[in-house]
Amino acid sequence: MSIFKTNYDLIVVGGGHAGCEAVLAAANLGKKSLLVTMNMQTIAQMSCNPAMGGIAKGQIIREIDALGGGSGIITDKTMIQFKMLNKSKGPAMWSPRSQNDRMRFAEEWRLLLEKNHNIDFWQDMVTELIVKNRIVKGVKTMLGLEIKGKSVVLTNGTFLNGKIHIGEKNFKGGRSGERSSIGLSGFLQSHGFKLGRMKTGTPPRIDGRTINYNLLEEDKGDLKIGNFSFLNEFSINNQKSCFICHTNKKVHKILEEGFEKSPMFQGRISAKGPRYCPSIEDKITRFKEKERHQIFIEPEGWNTCEIYVNGFSTSLPEETQYKALTQIPGLEKVKMFRPGYAIEYDYFPPTQLKHSLETKLIKNLYFAGQINGTTGYEEAACQGLMAGINASLAIEKKEPIVFRRNESYIGVLIDDLITKGTEEPYRMFTSRAEFRIILRQDNADIRLTPIAKSLGLATNKRIQKLDEKINYINKLKKLAASHSFKPEEINKILTTNDSSEISQKTKIEKILSRPQIQLNDLKKTKFFKEFFKSNGENNEALEQFEINTKYKGYIEKEKINAEKLTRLENIKLPTNFKYEQLPSISSEGRQKLKEKKPETIGQASRISGVSPSDINVLLVHLGR
Repeated sequence: MSIFKTNYDLIVVGGGHAGCEAVLAAANLGKKSLLVTMNMQTIAQMSCNPAMGGIAKGQIIREIDALGGGSGIITDKTMIQFKMLNKSKGPAMWSPRSQNDRMRFAEEWRLLLEKNHNIDFWQDMVTELIVKNRIVKGVKTMLGLEIKGKSVVLTNGTFLNGKIHIGEKNFKGGRSGERSSIGLSGFLQSHGFKLGRMKTGTPPRIDGRTINYNLLEEDKGDLKIGNFSFLNEFSINNQKSCFICHTNKKVHKILEEGFEKSPMFQGRISAKGPRYCPSIEDKITRFKEKERHQIFIEPEGWNTCEIYVNGFSTSLPEETQYKALTQIPGLEKVKMFRPGYAIEYDYFPPTQLKHSLETKLIKNLYFAGQINGTTGYEEAACQGLMAGINASLAIEKKEPIVFRRNESYIGVLIDDLITKGTEEPYRMFTSRAEFRIILRQDNADIRLTPIAKSLGLATNKRIQKLDEKINYINKLKKLAASHSFKPEEINKILTTNDSSEISQKTKIEKILSRPQIQLNDLKKTKFFKEFFKSNGENNEALEQFEINTKYKGYIEKEKINAEKLTRLENIKLPTNFKYEQLPSISSEGRQKLKEKKPETIGQASRISGVSPSDINVLLVHLGR
């Protein structure tokens, strides 16, 4: 007799950021879902730094929130510091980032999941899948249980055959103090999946009570505290500071002395690590000309003394780590809670997936997160969300949601993974998005919440807030289009801001388009005072009105380019297309097209090795 009396719609394997979003999305879509995780006490654990968002990552969290995911709300509830990065640049680059309370973050996620009666939990290790006729039917666990499910999402993080390295020591583990997952990698390989190895790392954690903060530079949050969730339900009144210190020549010398015991330099780790988050030993090797490197001292929460040493990721022996840390001014008497380490783990090249994140080899099986070669909470969370949504839609025999590159950062990330693949941990950057002017963090709700509404993932409150925002913008836009400033009411403001005076009536749009003039300057005018008196001040809507006005030309140009891309995305390629019958295609192009099996001409054009002339041949063949 099985203890599981339910034939689940969805089984999610792994309780990290991807797994949480996947199971929440499916449950919110009415699907009976099971979360299987090896440790119920580490659901939504922040394995590395206690922070969310950052460059491009902040945009992803806002997109997740706009689609009804949980990451934005949880981030707001557990925030201890907020910053809007890149404010000195254009709005396409603005990215929210927060420091978070590590323990509260995990707790709030678990409580959110437990409140959903469509979600069940089981603590165990999944070692195999139940597969019949290339269709997944459930999972098998280490305890020998068979659990039936219509679809399965694998979000195994760094646990698949995970191996931790500290100096010359190494041992199996998926995270510090936790065992690795065994069996599943071999099972997937036996079913034809290609496997690779990747590496990531984490810095030591130290005792904040033993730091001399007087020797460190204080790094405060923004005066204006923002939100990740468009619901704006939670905010903080005060913030905790981070602090900045630097390595020096003494630190570098000590670290170099430990290289002979480094697993990375001695060849014990062959897997590739994240290019944009290198270890401290990597930094001092690659950038020998630098005499110092910046280190961020980040608090782990409101009440704990545990500190995350951001910028000091390392796999050197623990005694070397400690000795080097004590040579940093302010850390001379520091105590270490646990050393930094490197971890190797299995991943499955994401070119084996469809854009829905369903595998090409086994139907109803989805991969999300680090199993696909990505790094970062945000990258994992958005994949989990999309896998949960698409697995739910597949059960209802509905078409999956696949975002184009001009629709969301989520779309860019997934398209990059599926069409290009990755041989090193993939991290999102604004530079990866060709249409970042229209993919801003401030308009994620306008772009994506209507989709969430159509799916049933948007609450009435979320829909109402969006409607209010759009109506406010449209009303202001309409009134502003019909109003002109007279010289006598605006010239003083213009000269105060080093902008030339006007000699005749000038439209509000034209005045606001001036680089020296901000909307805050115009709030002093009679027009805006009267508008606010009648409509109140909706700060999010006002910000968007200003951006849309100032960057109108750039936005329209980008929309035209996006339409060109859309035309290519609309041209479908048959799944059984015989590329070998087209000798005009280059041999490399033919090989890559046969291997990757793109679904559209647009996807084909982004595959490395497929040339523009190859695309032209395909278009001619398709009669375009």
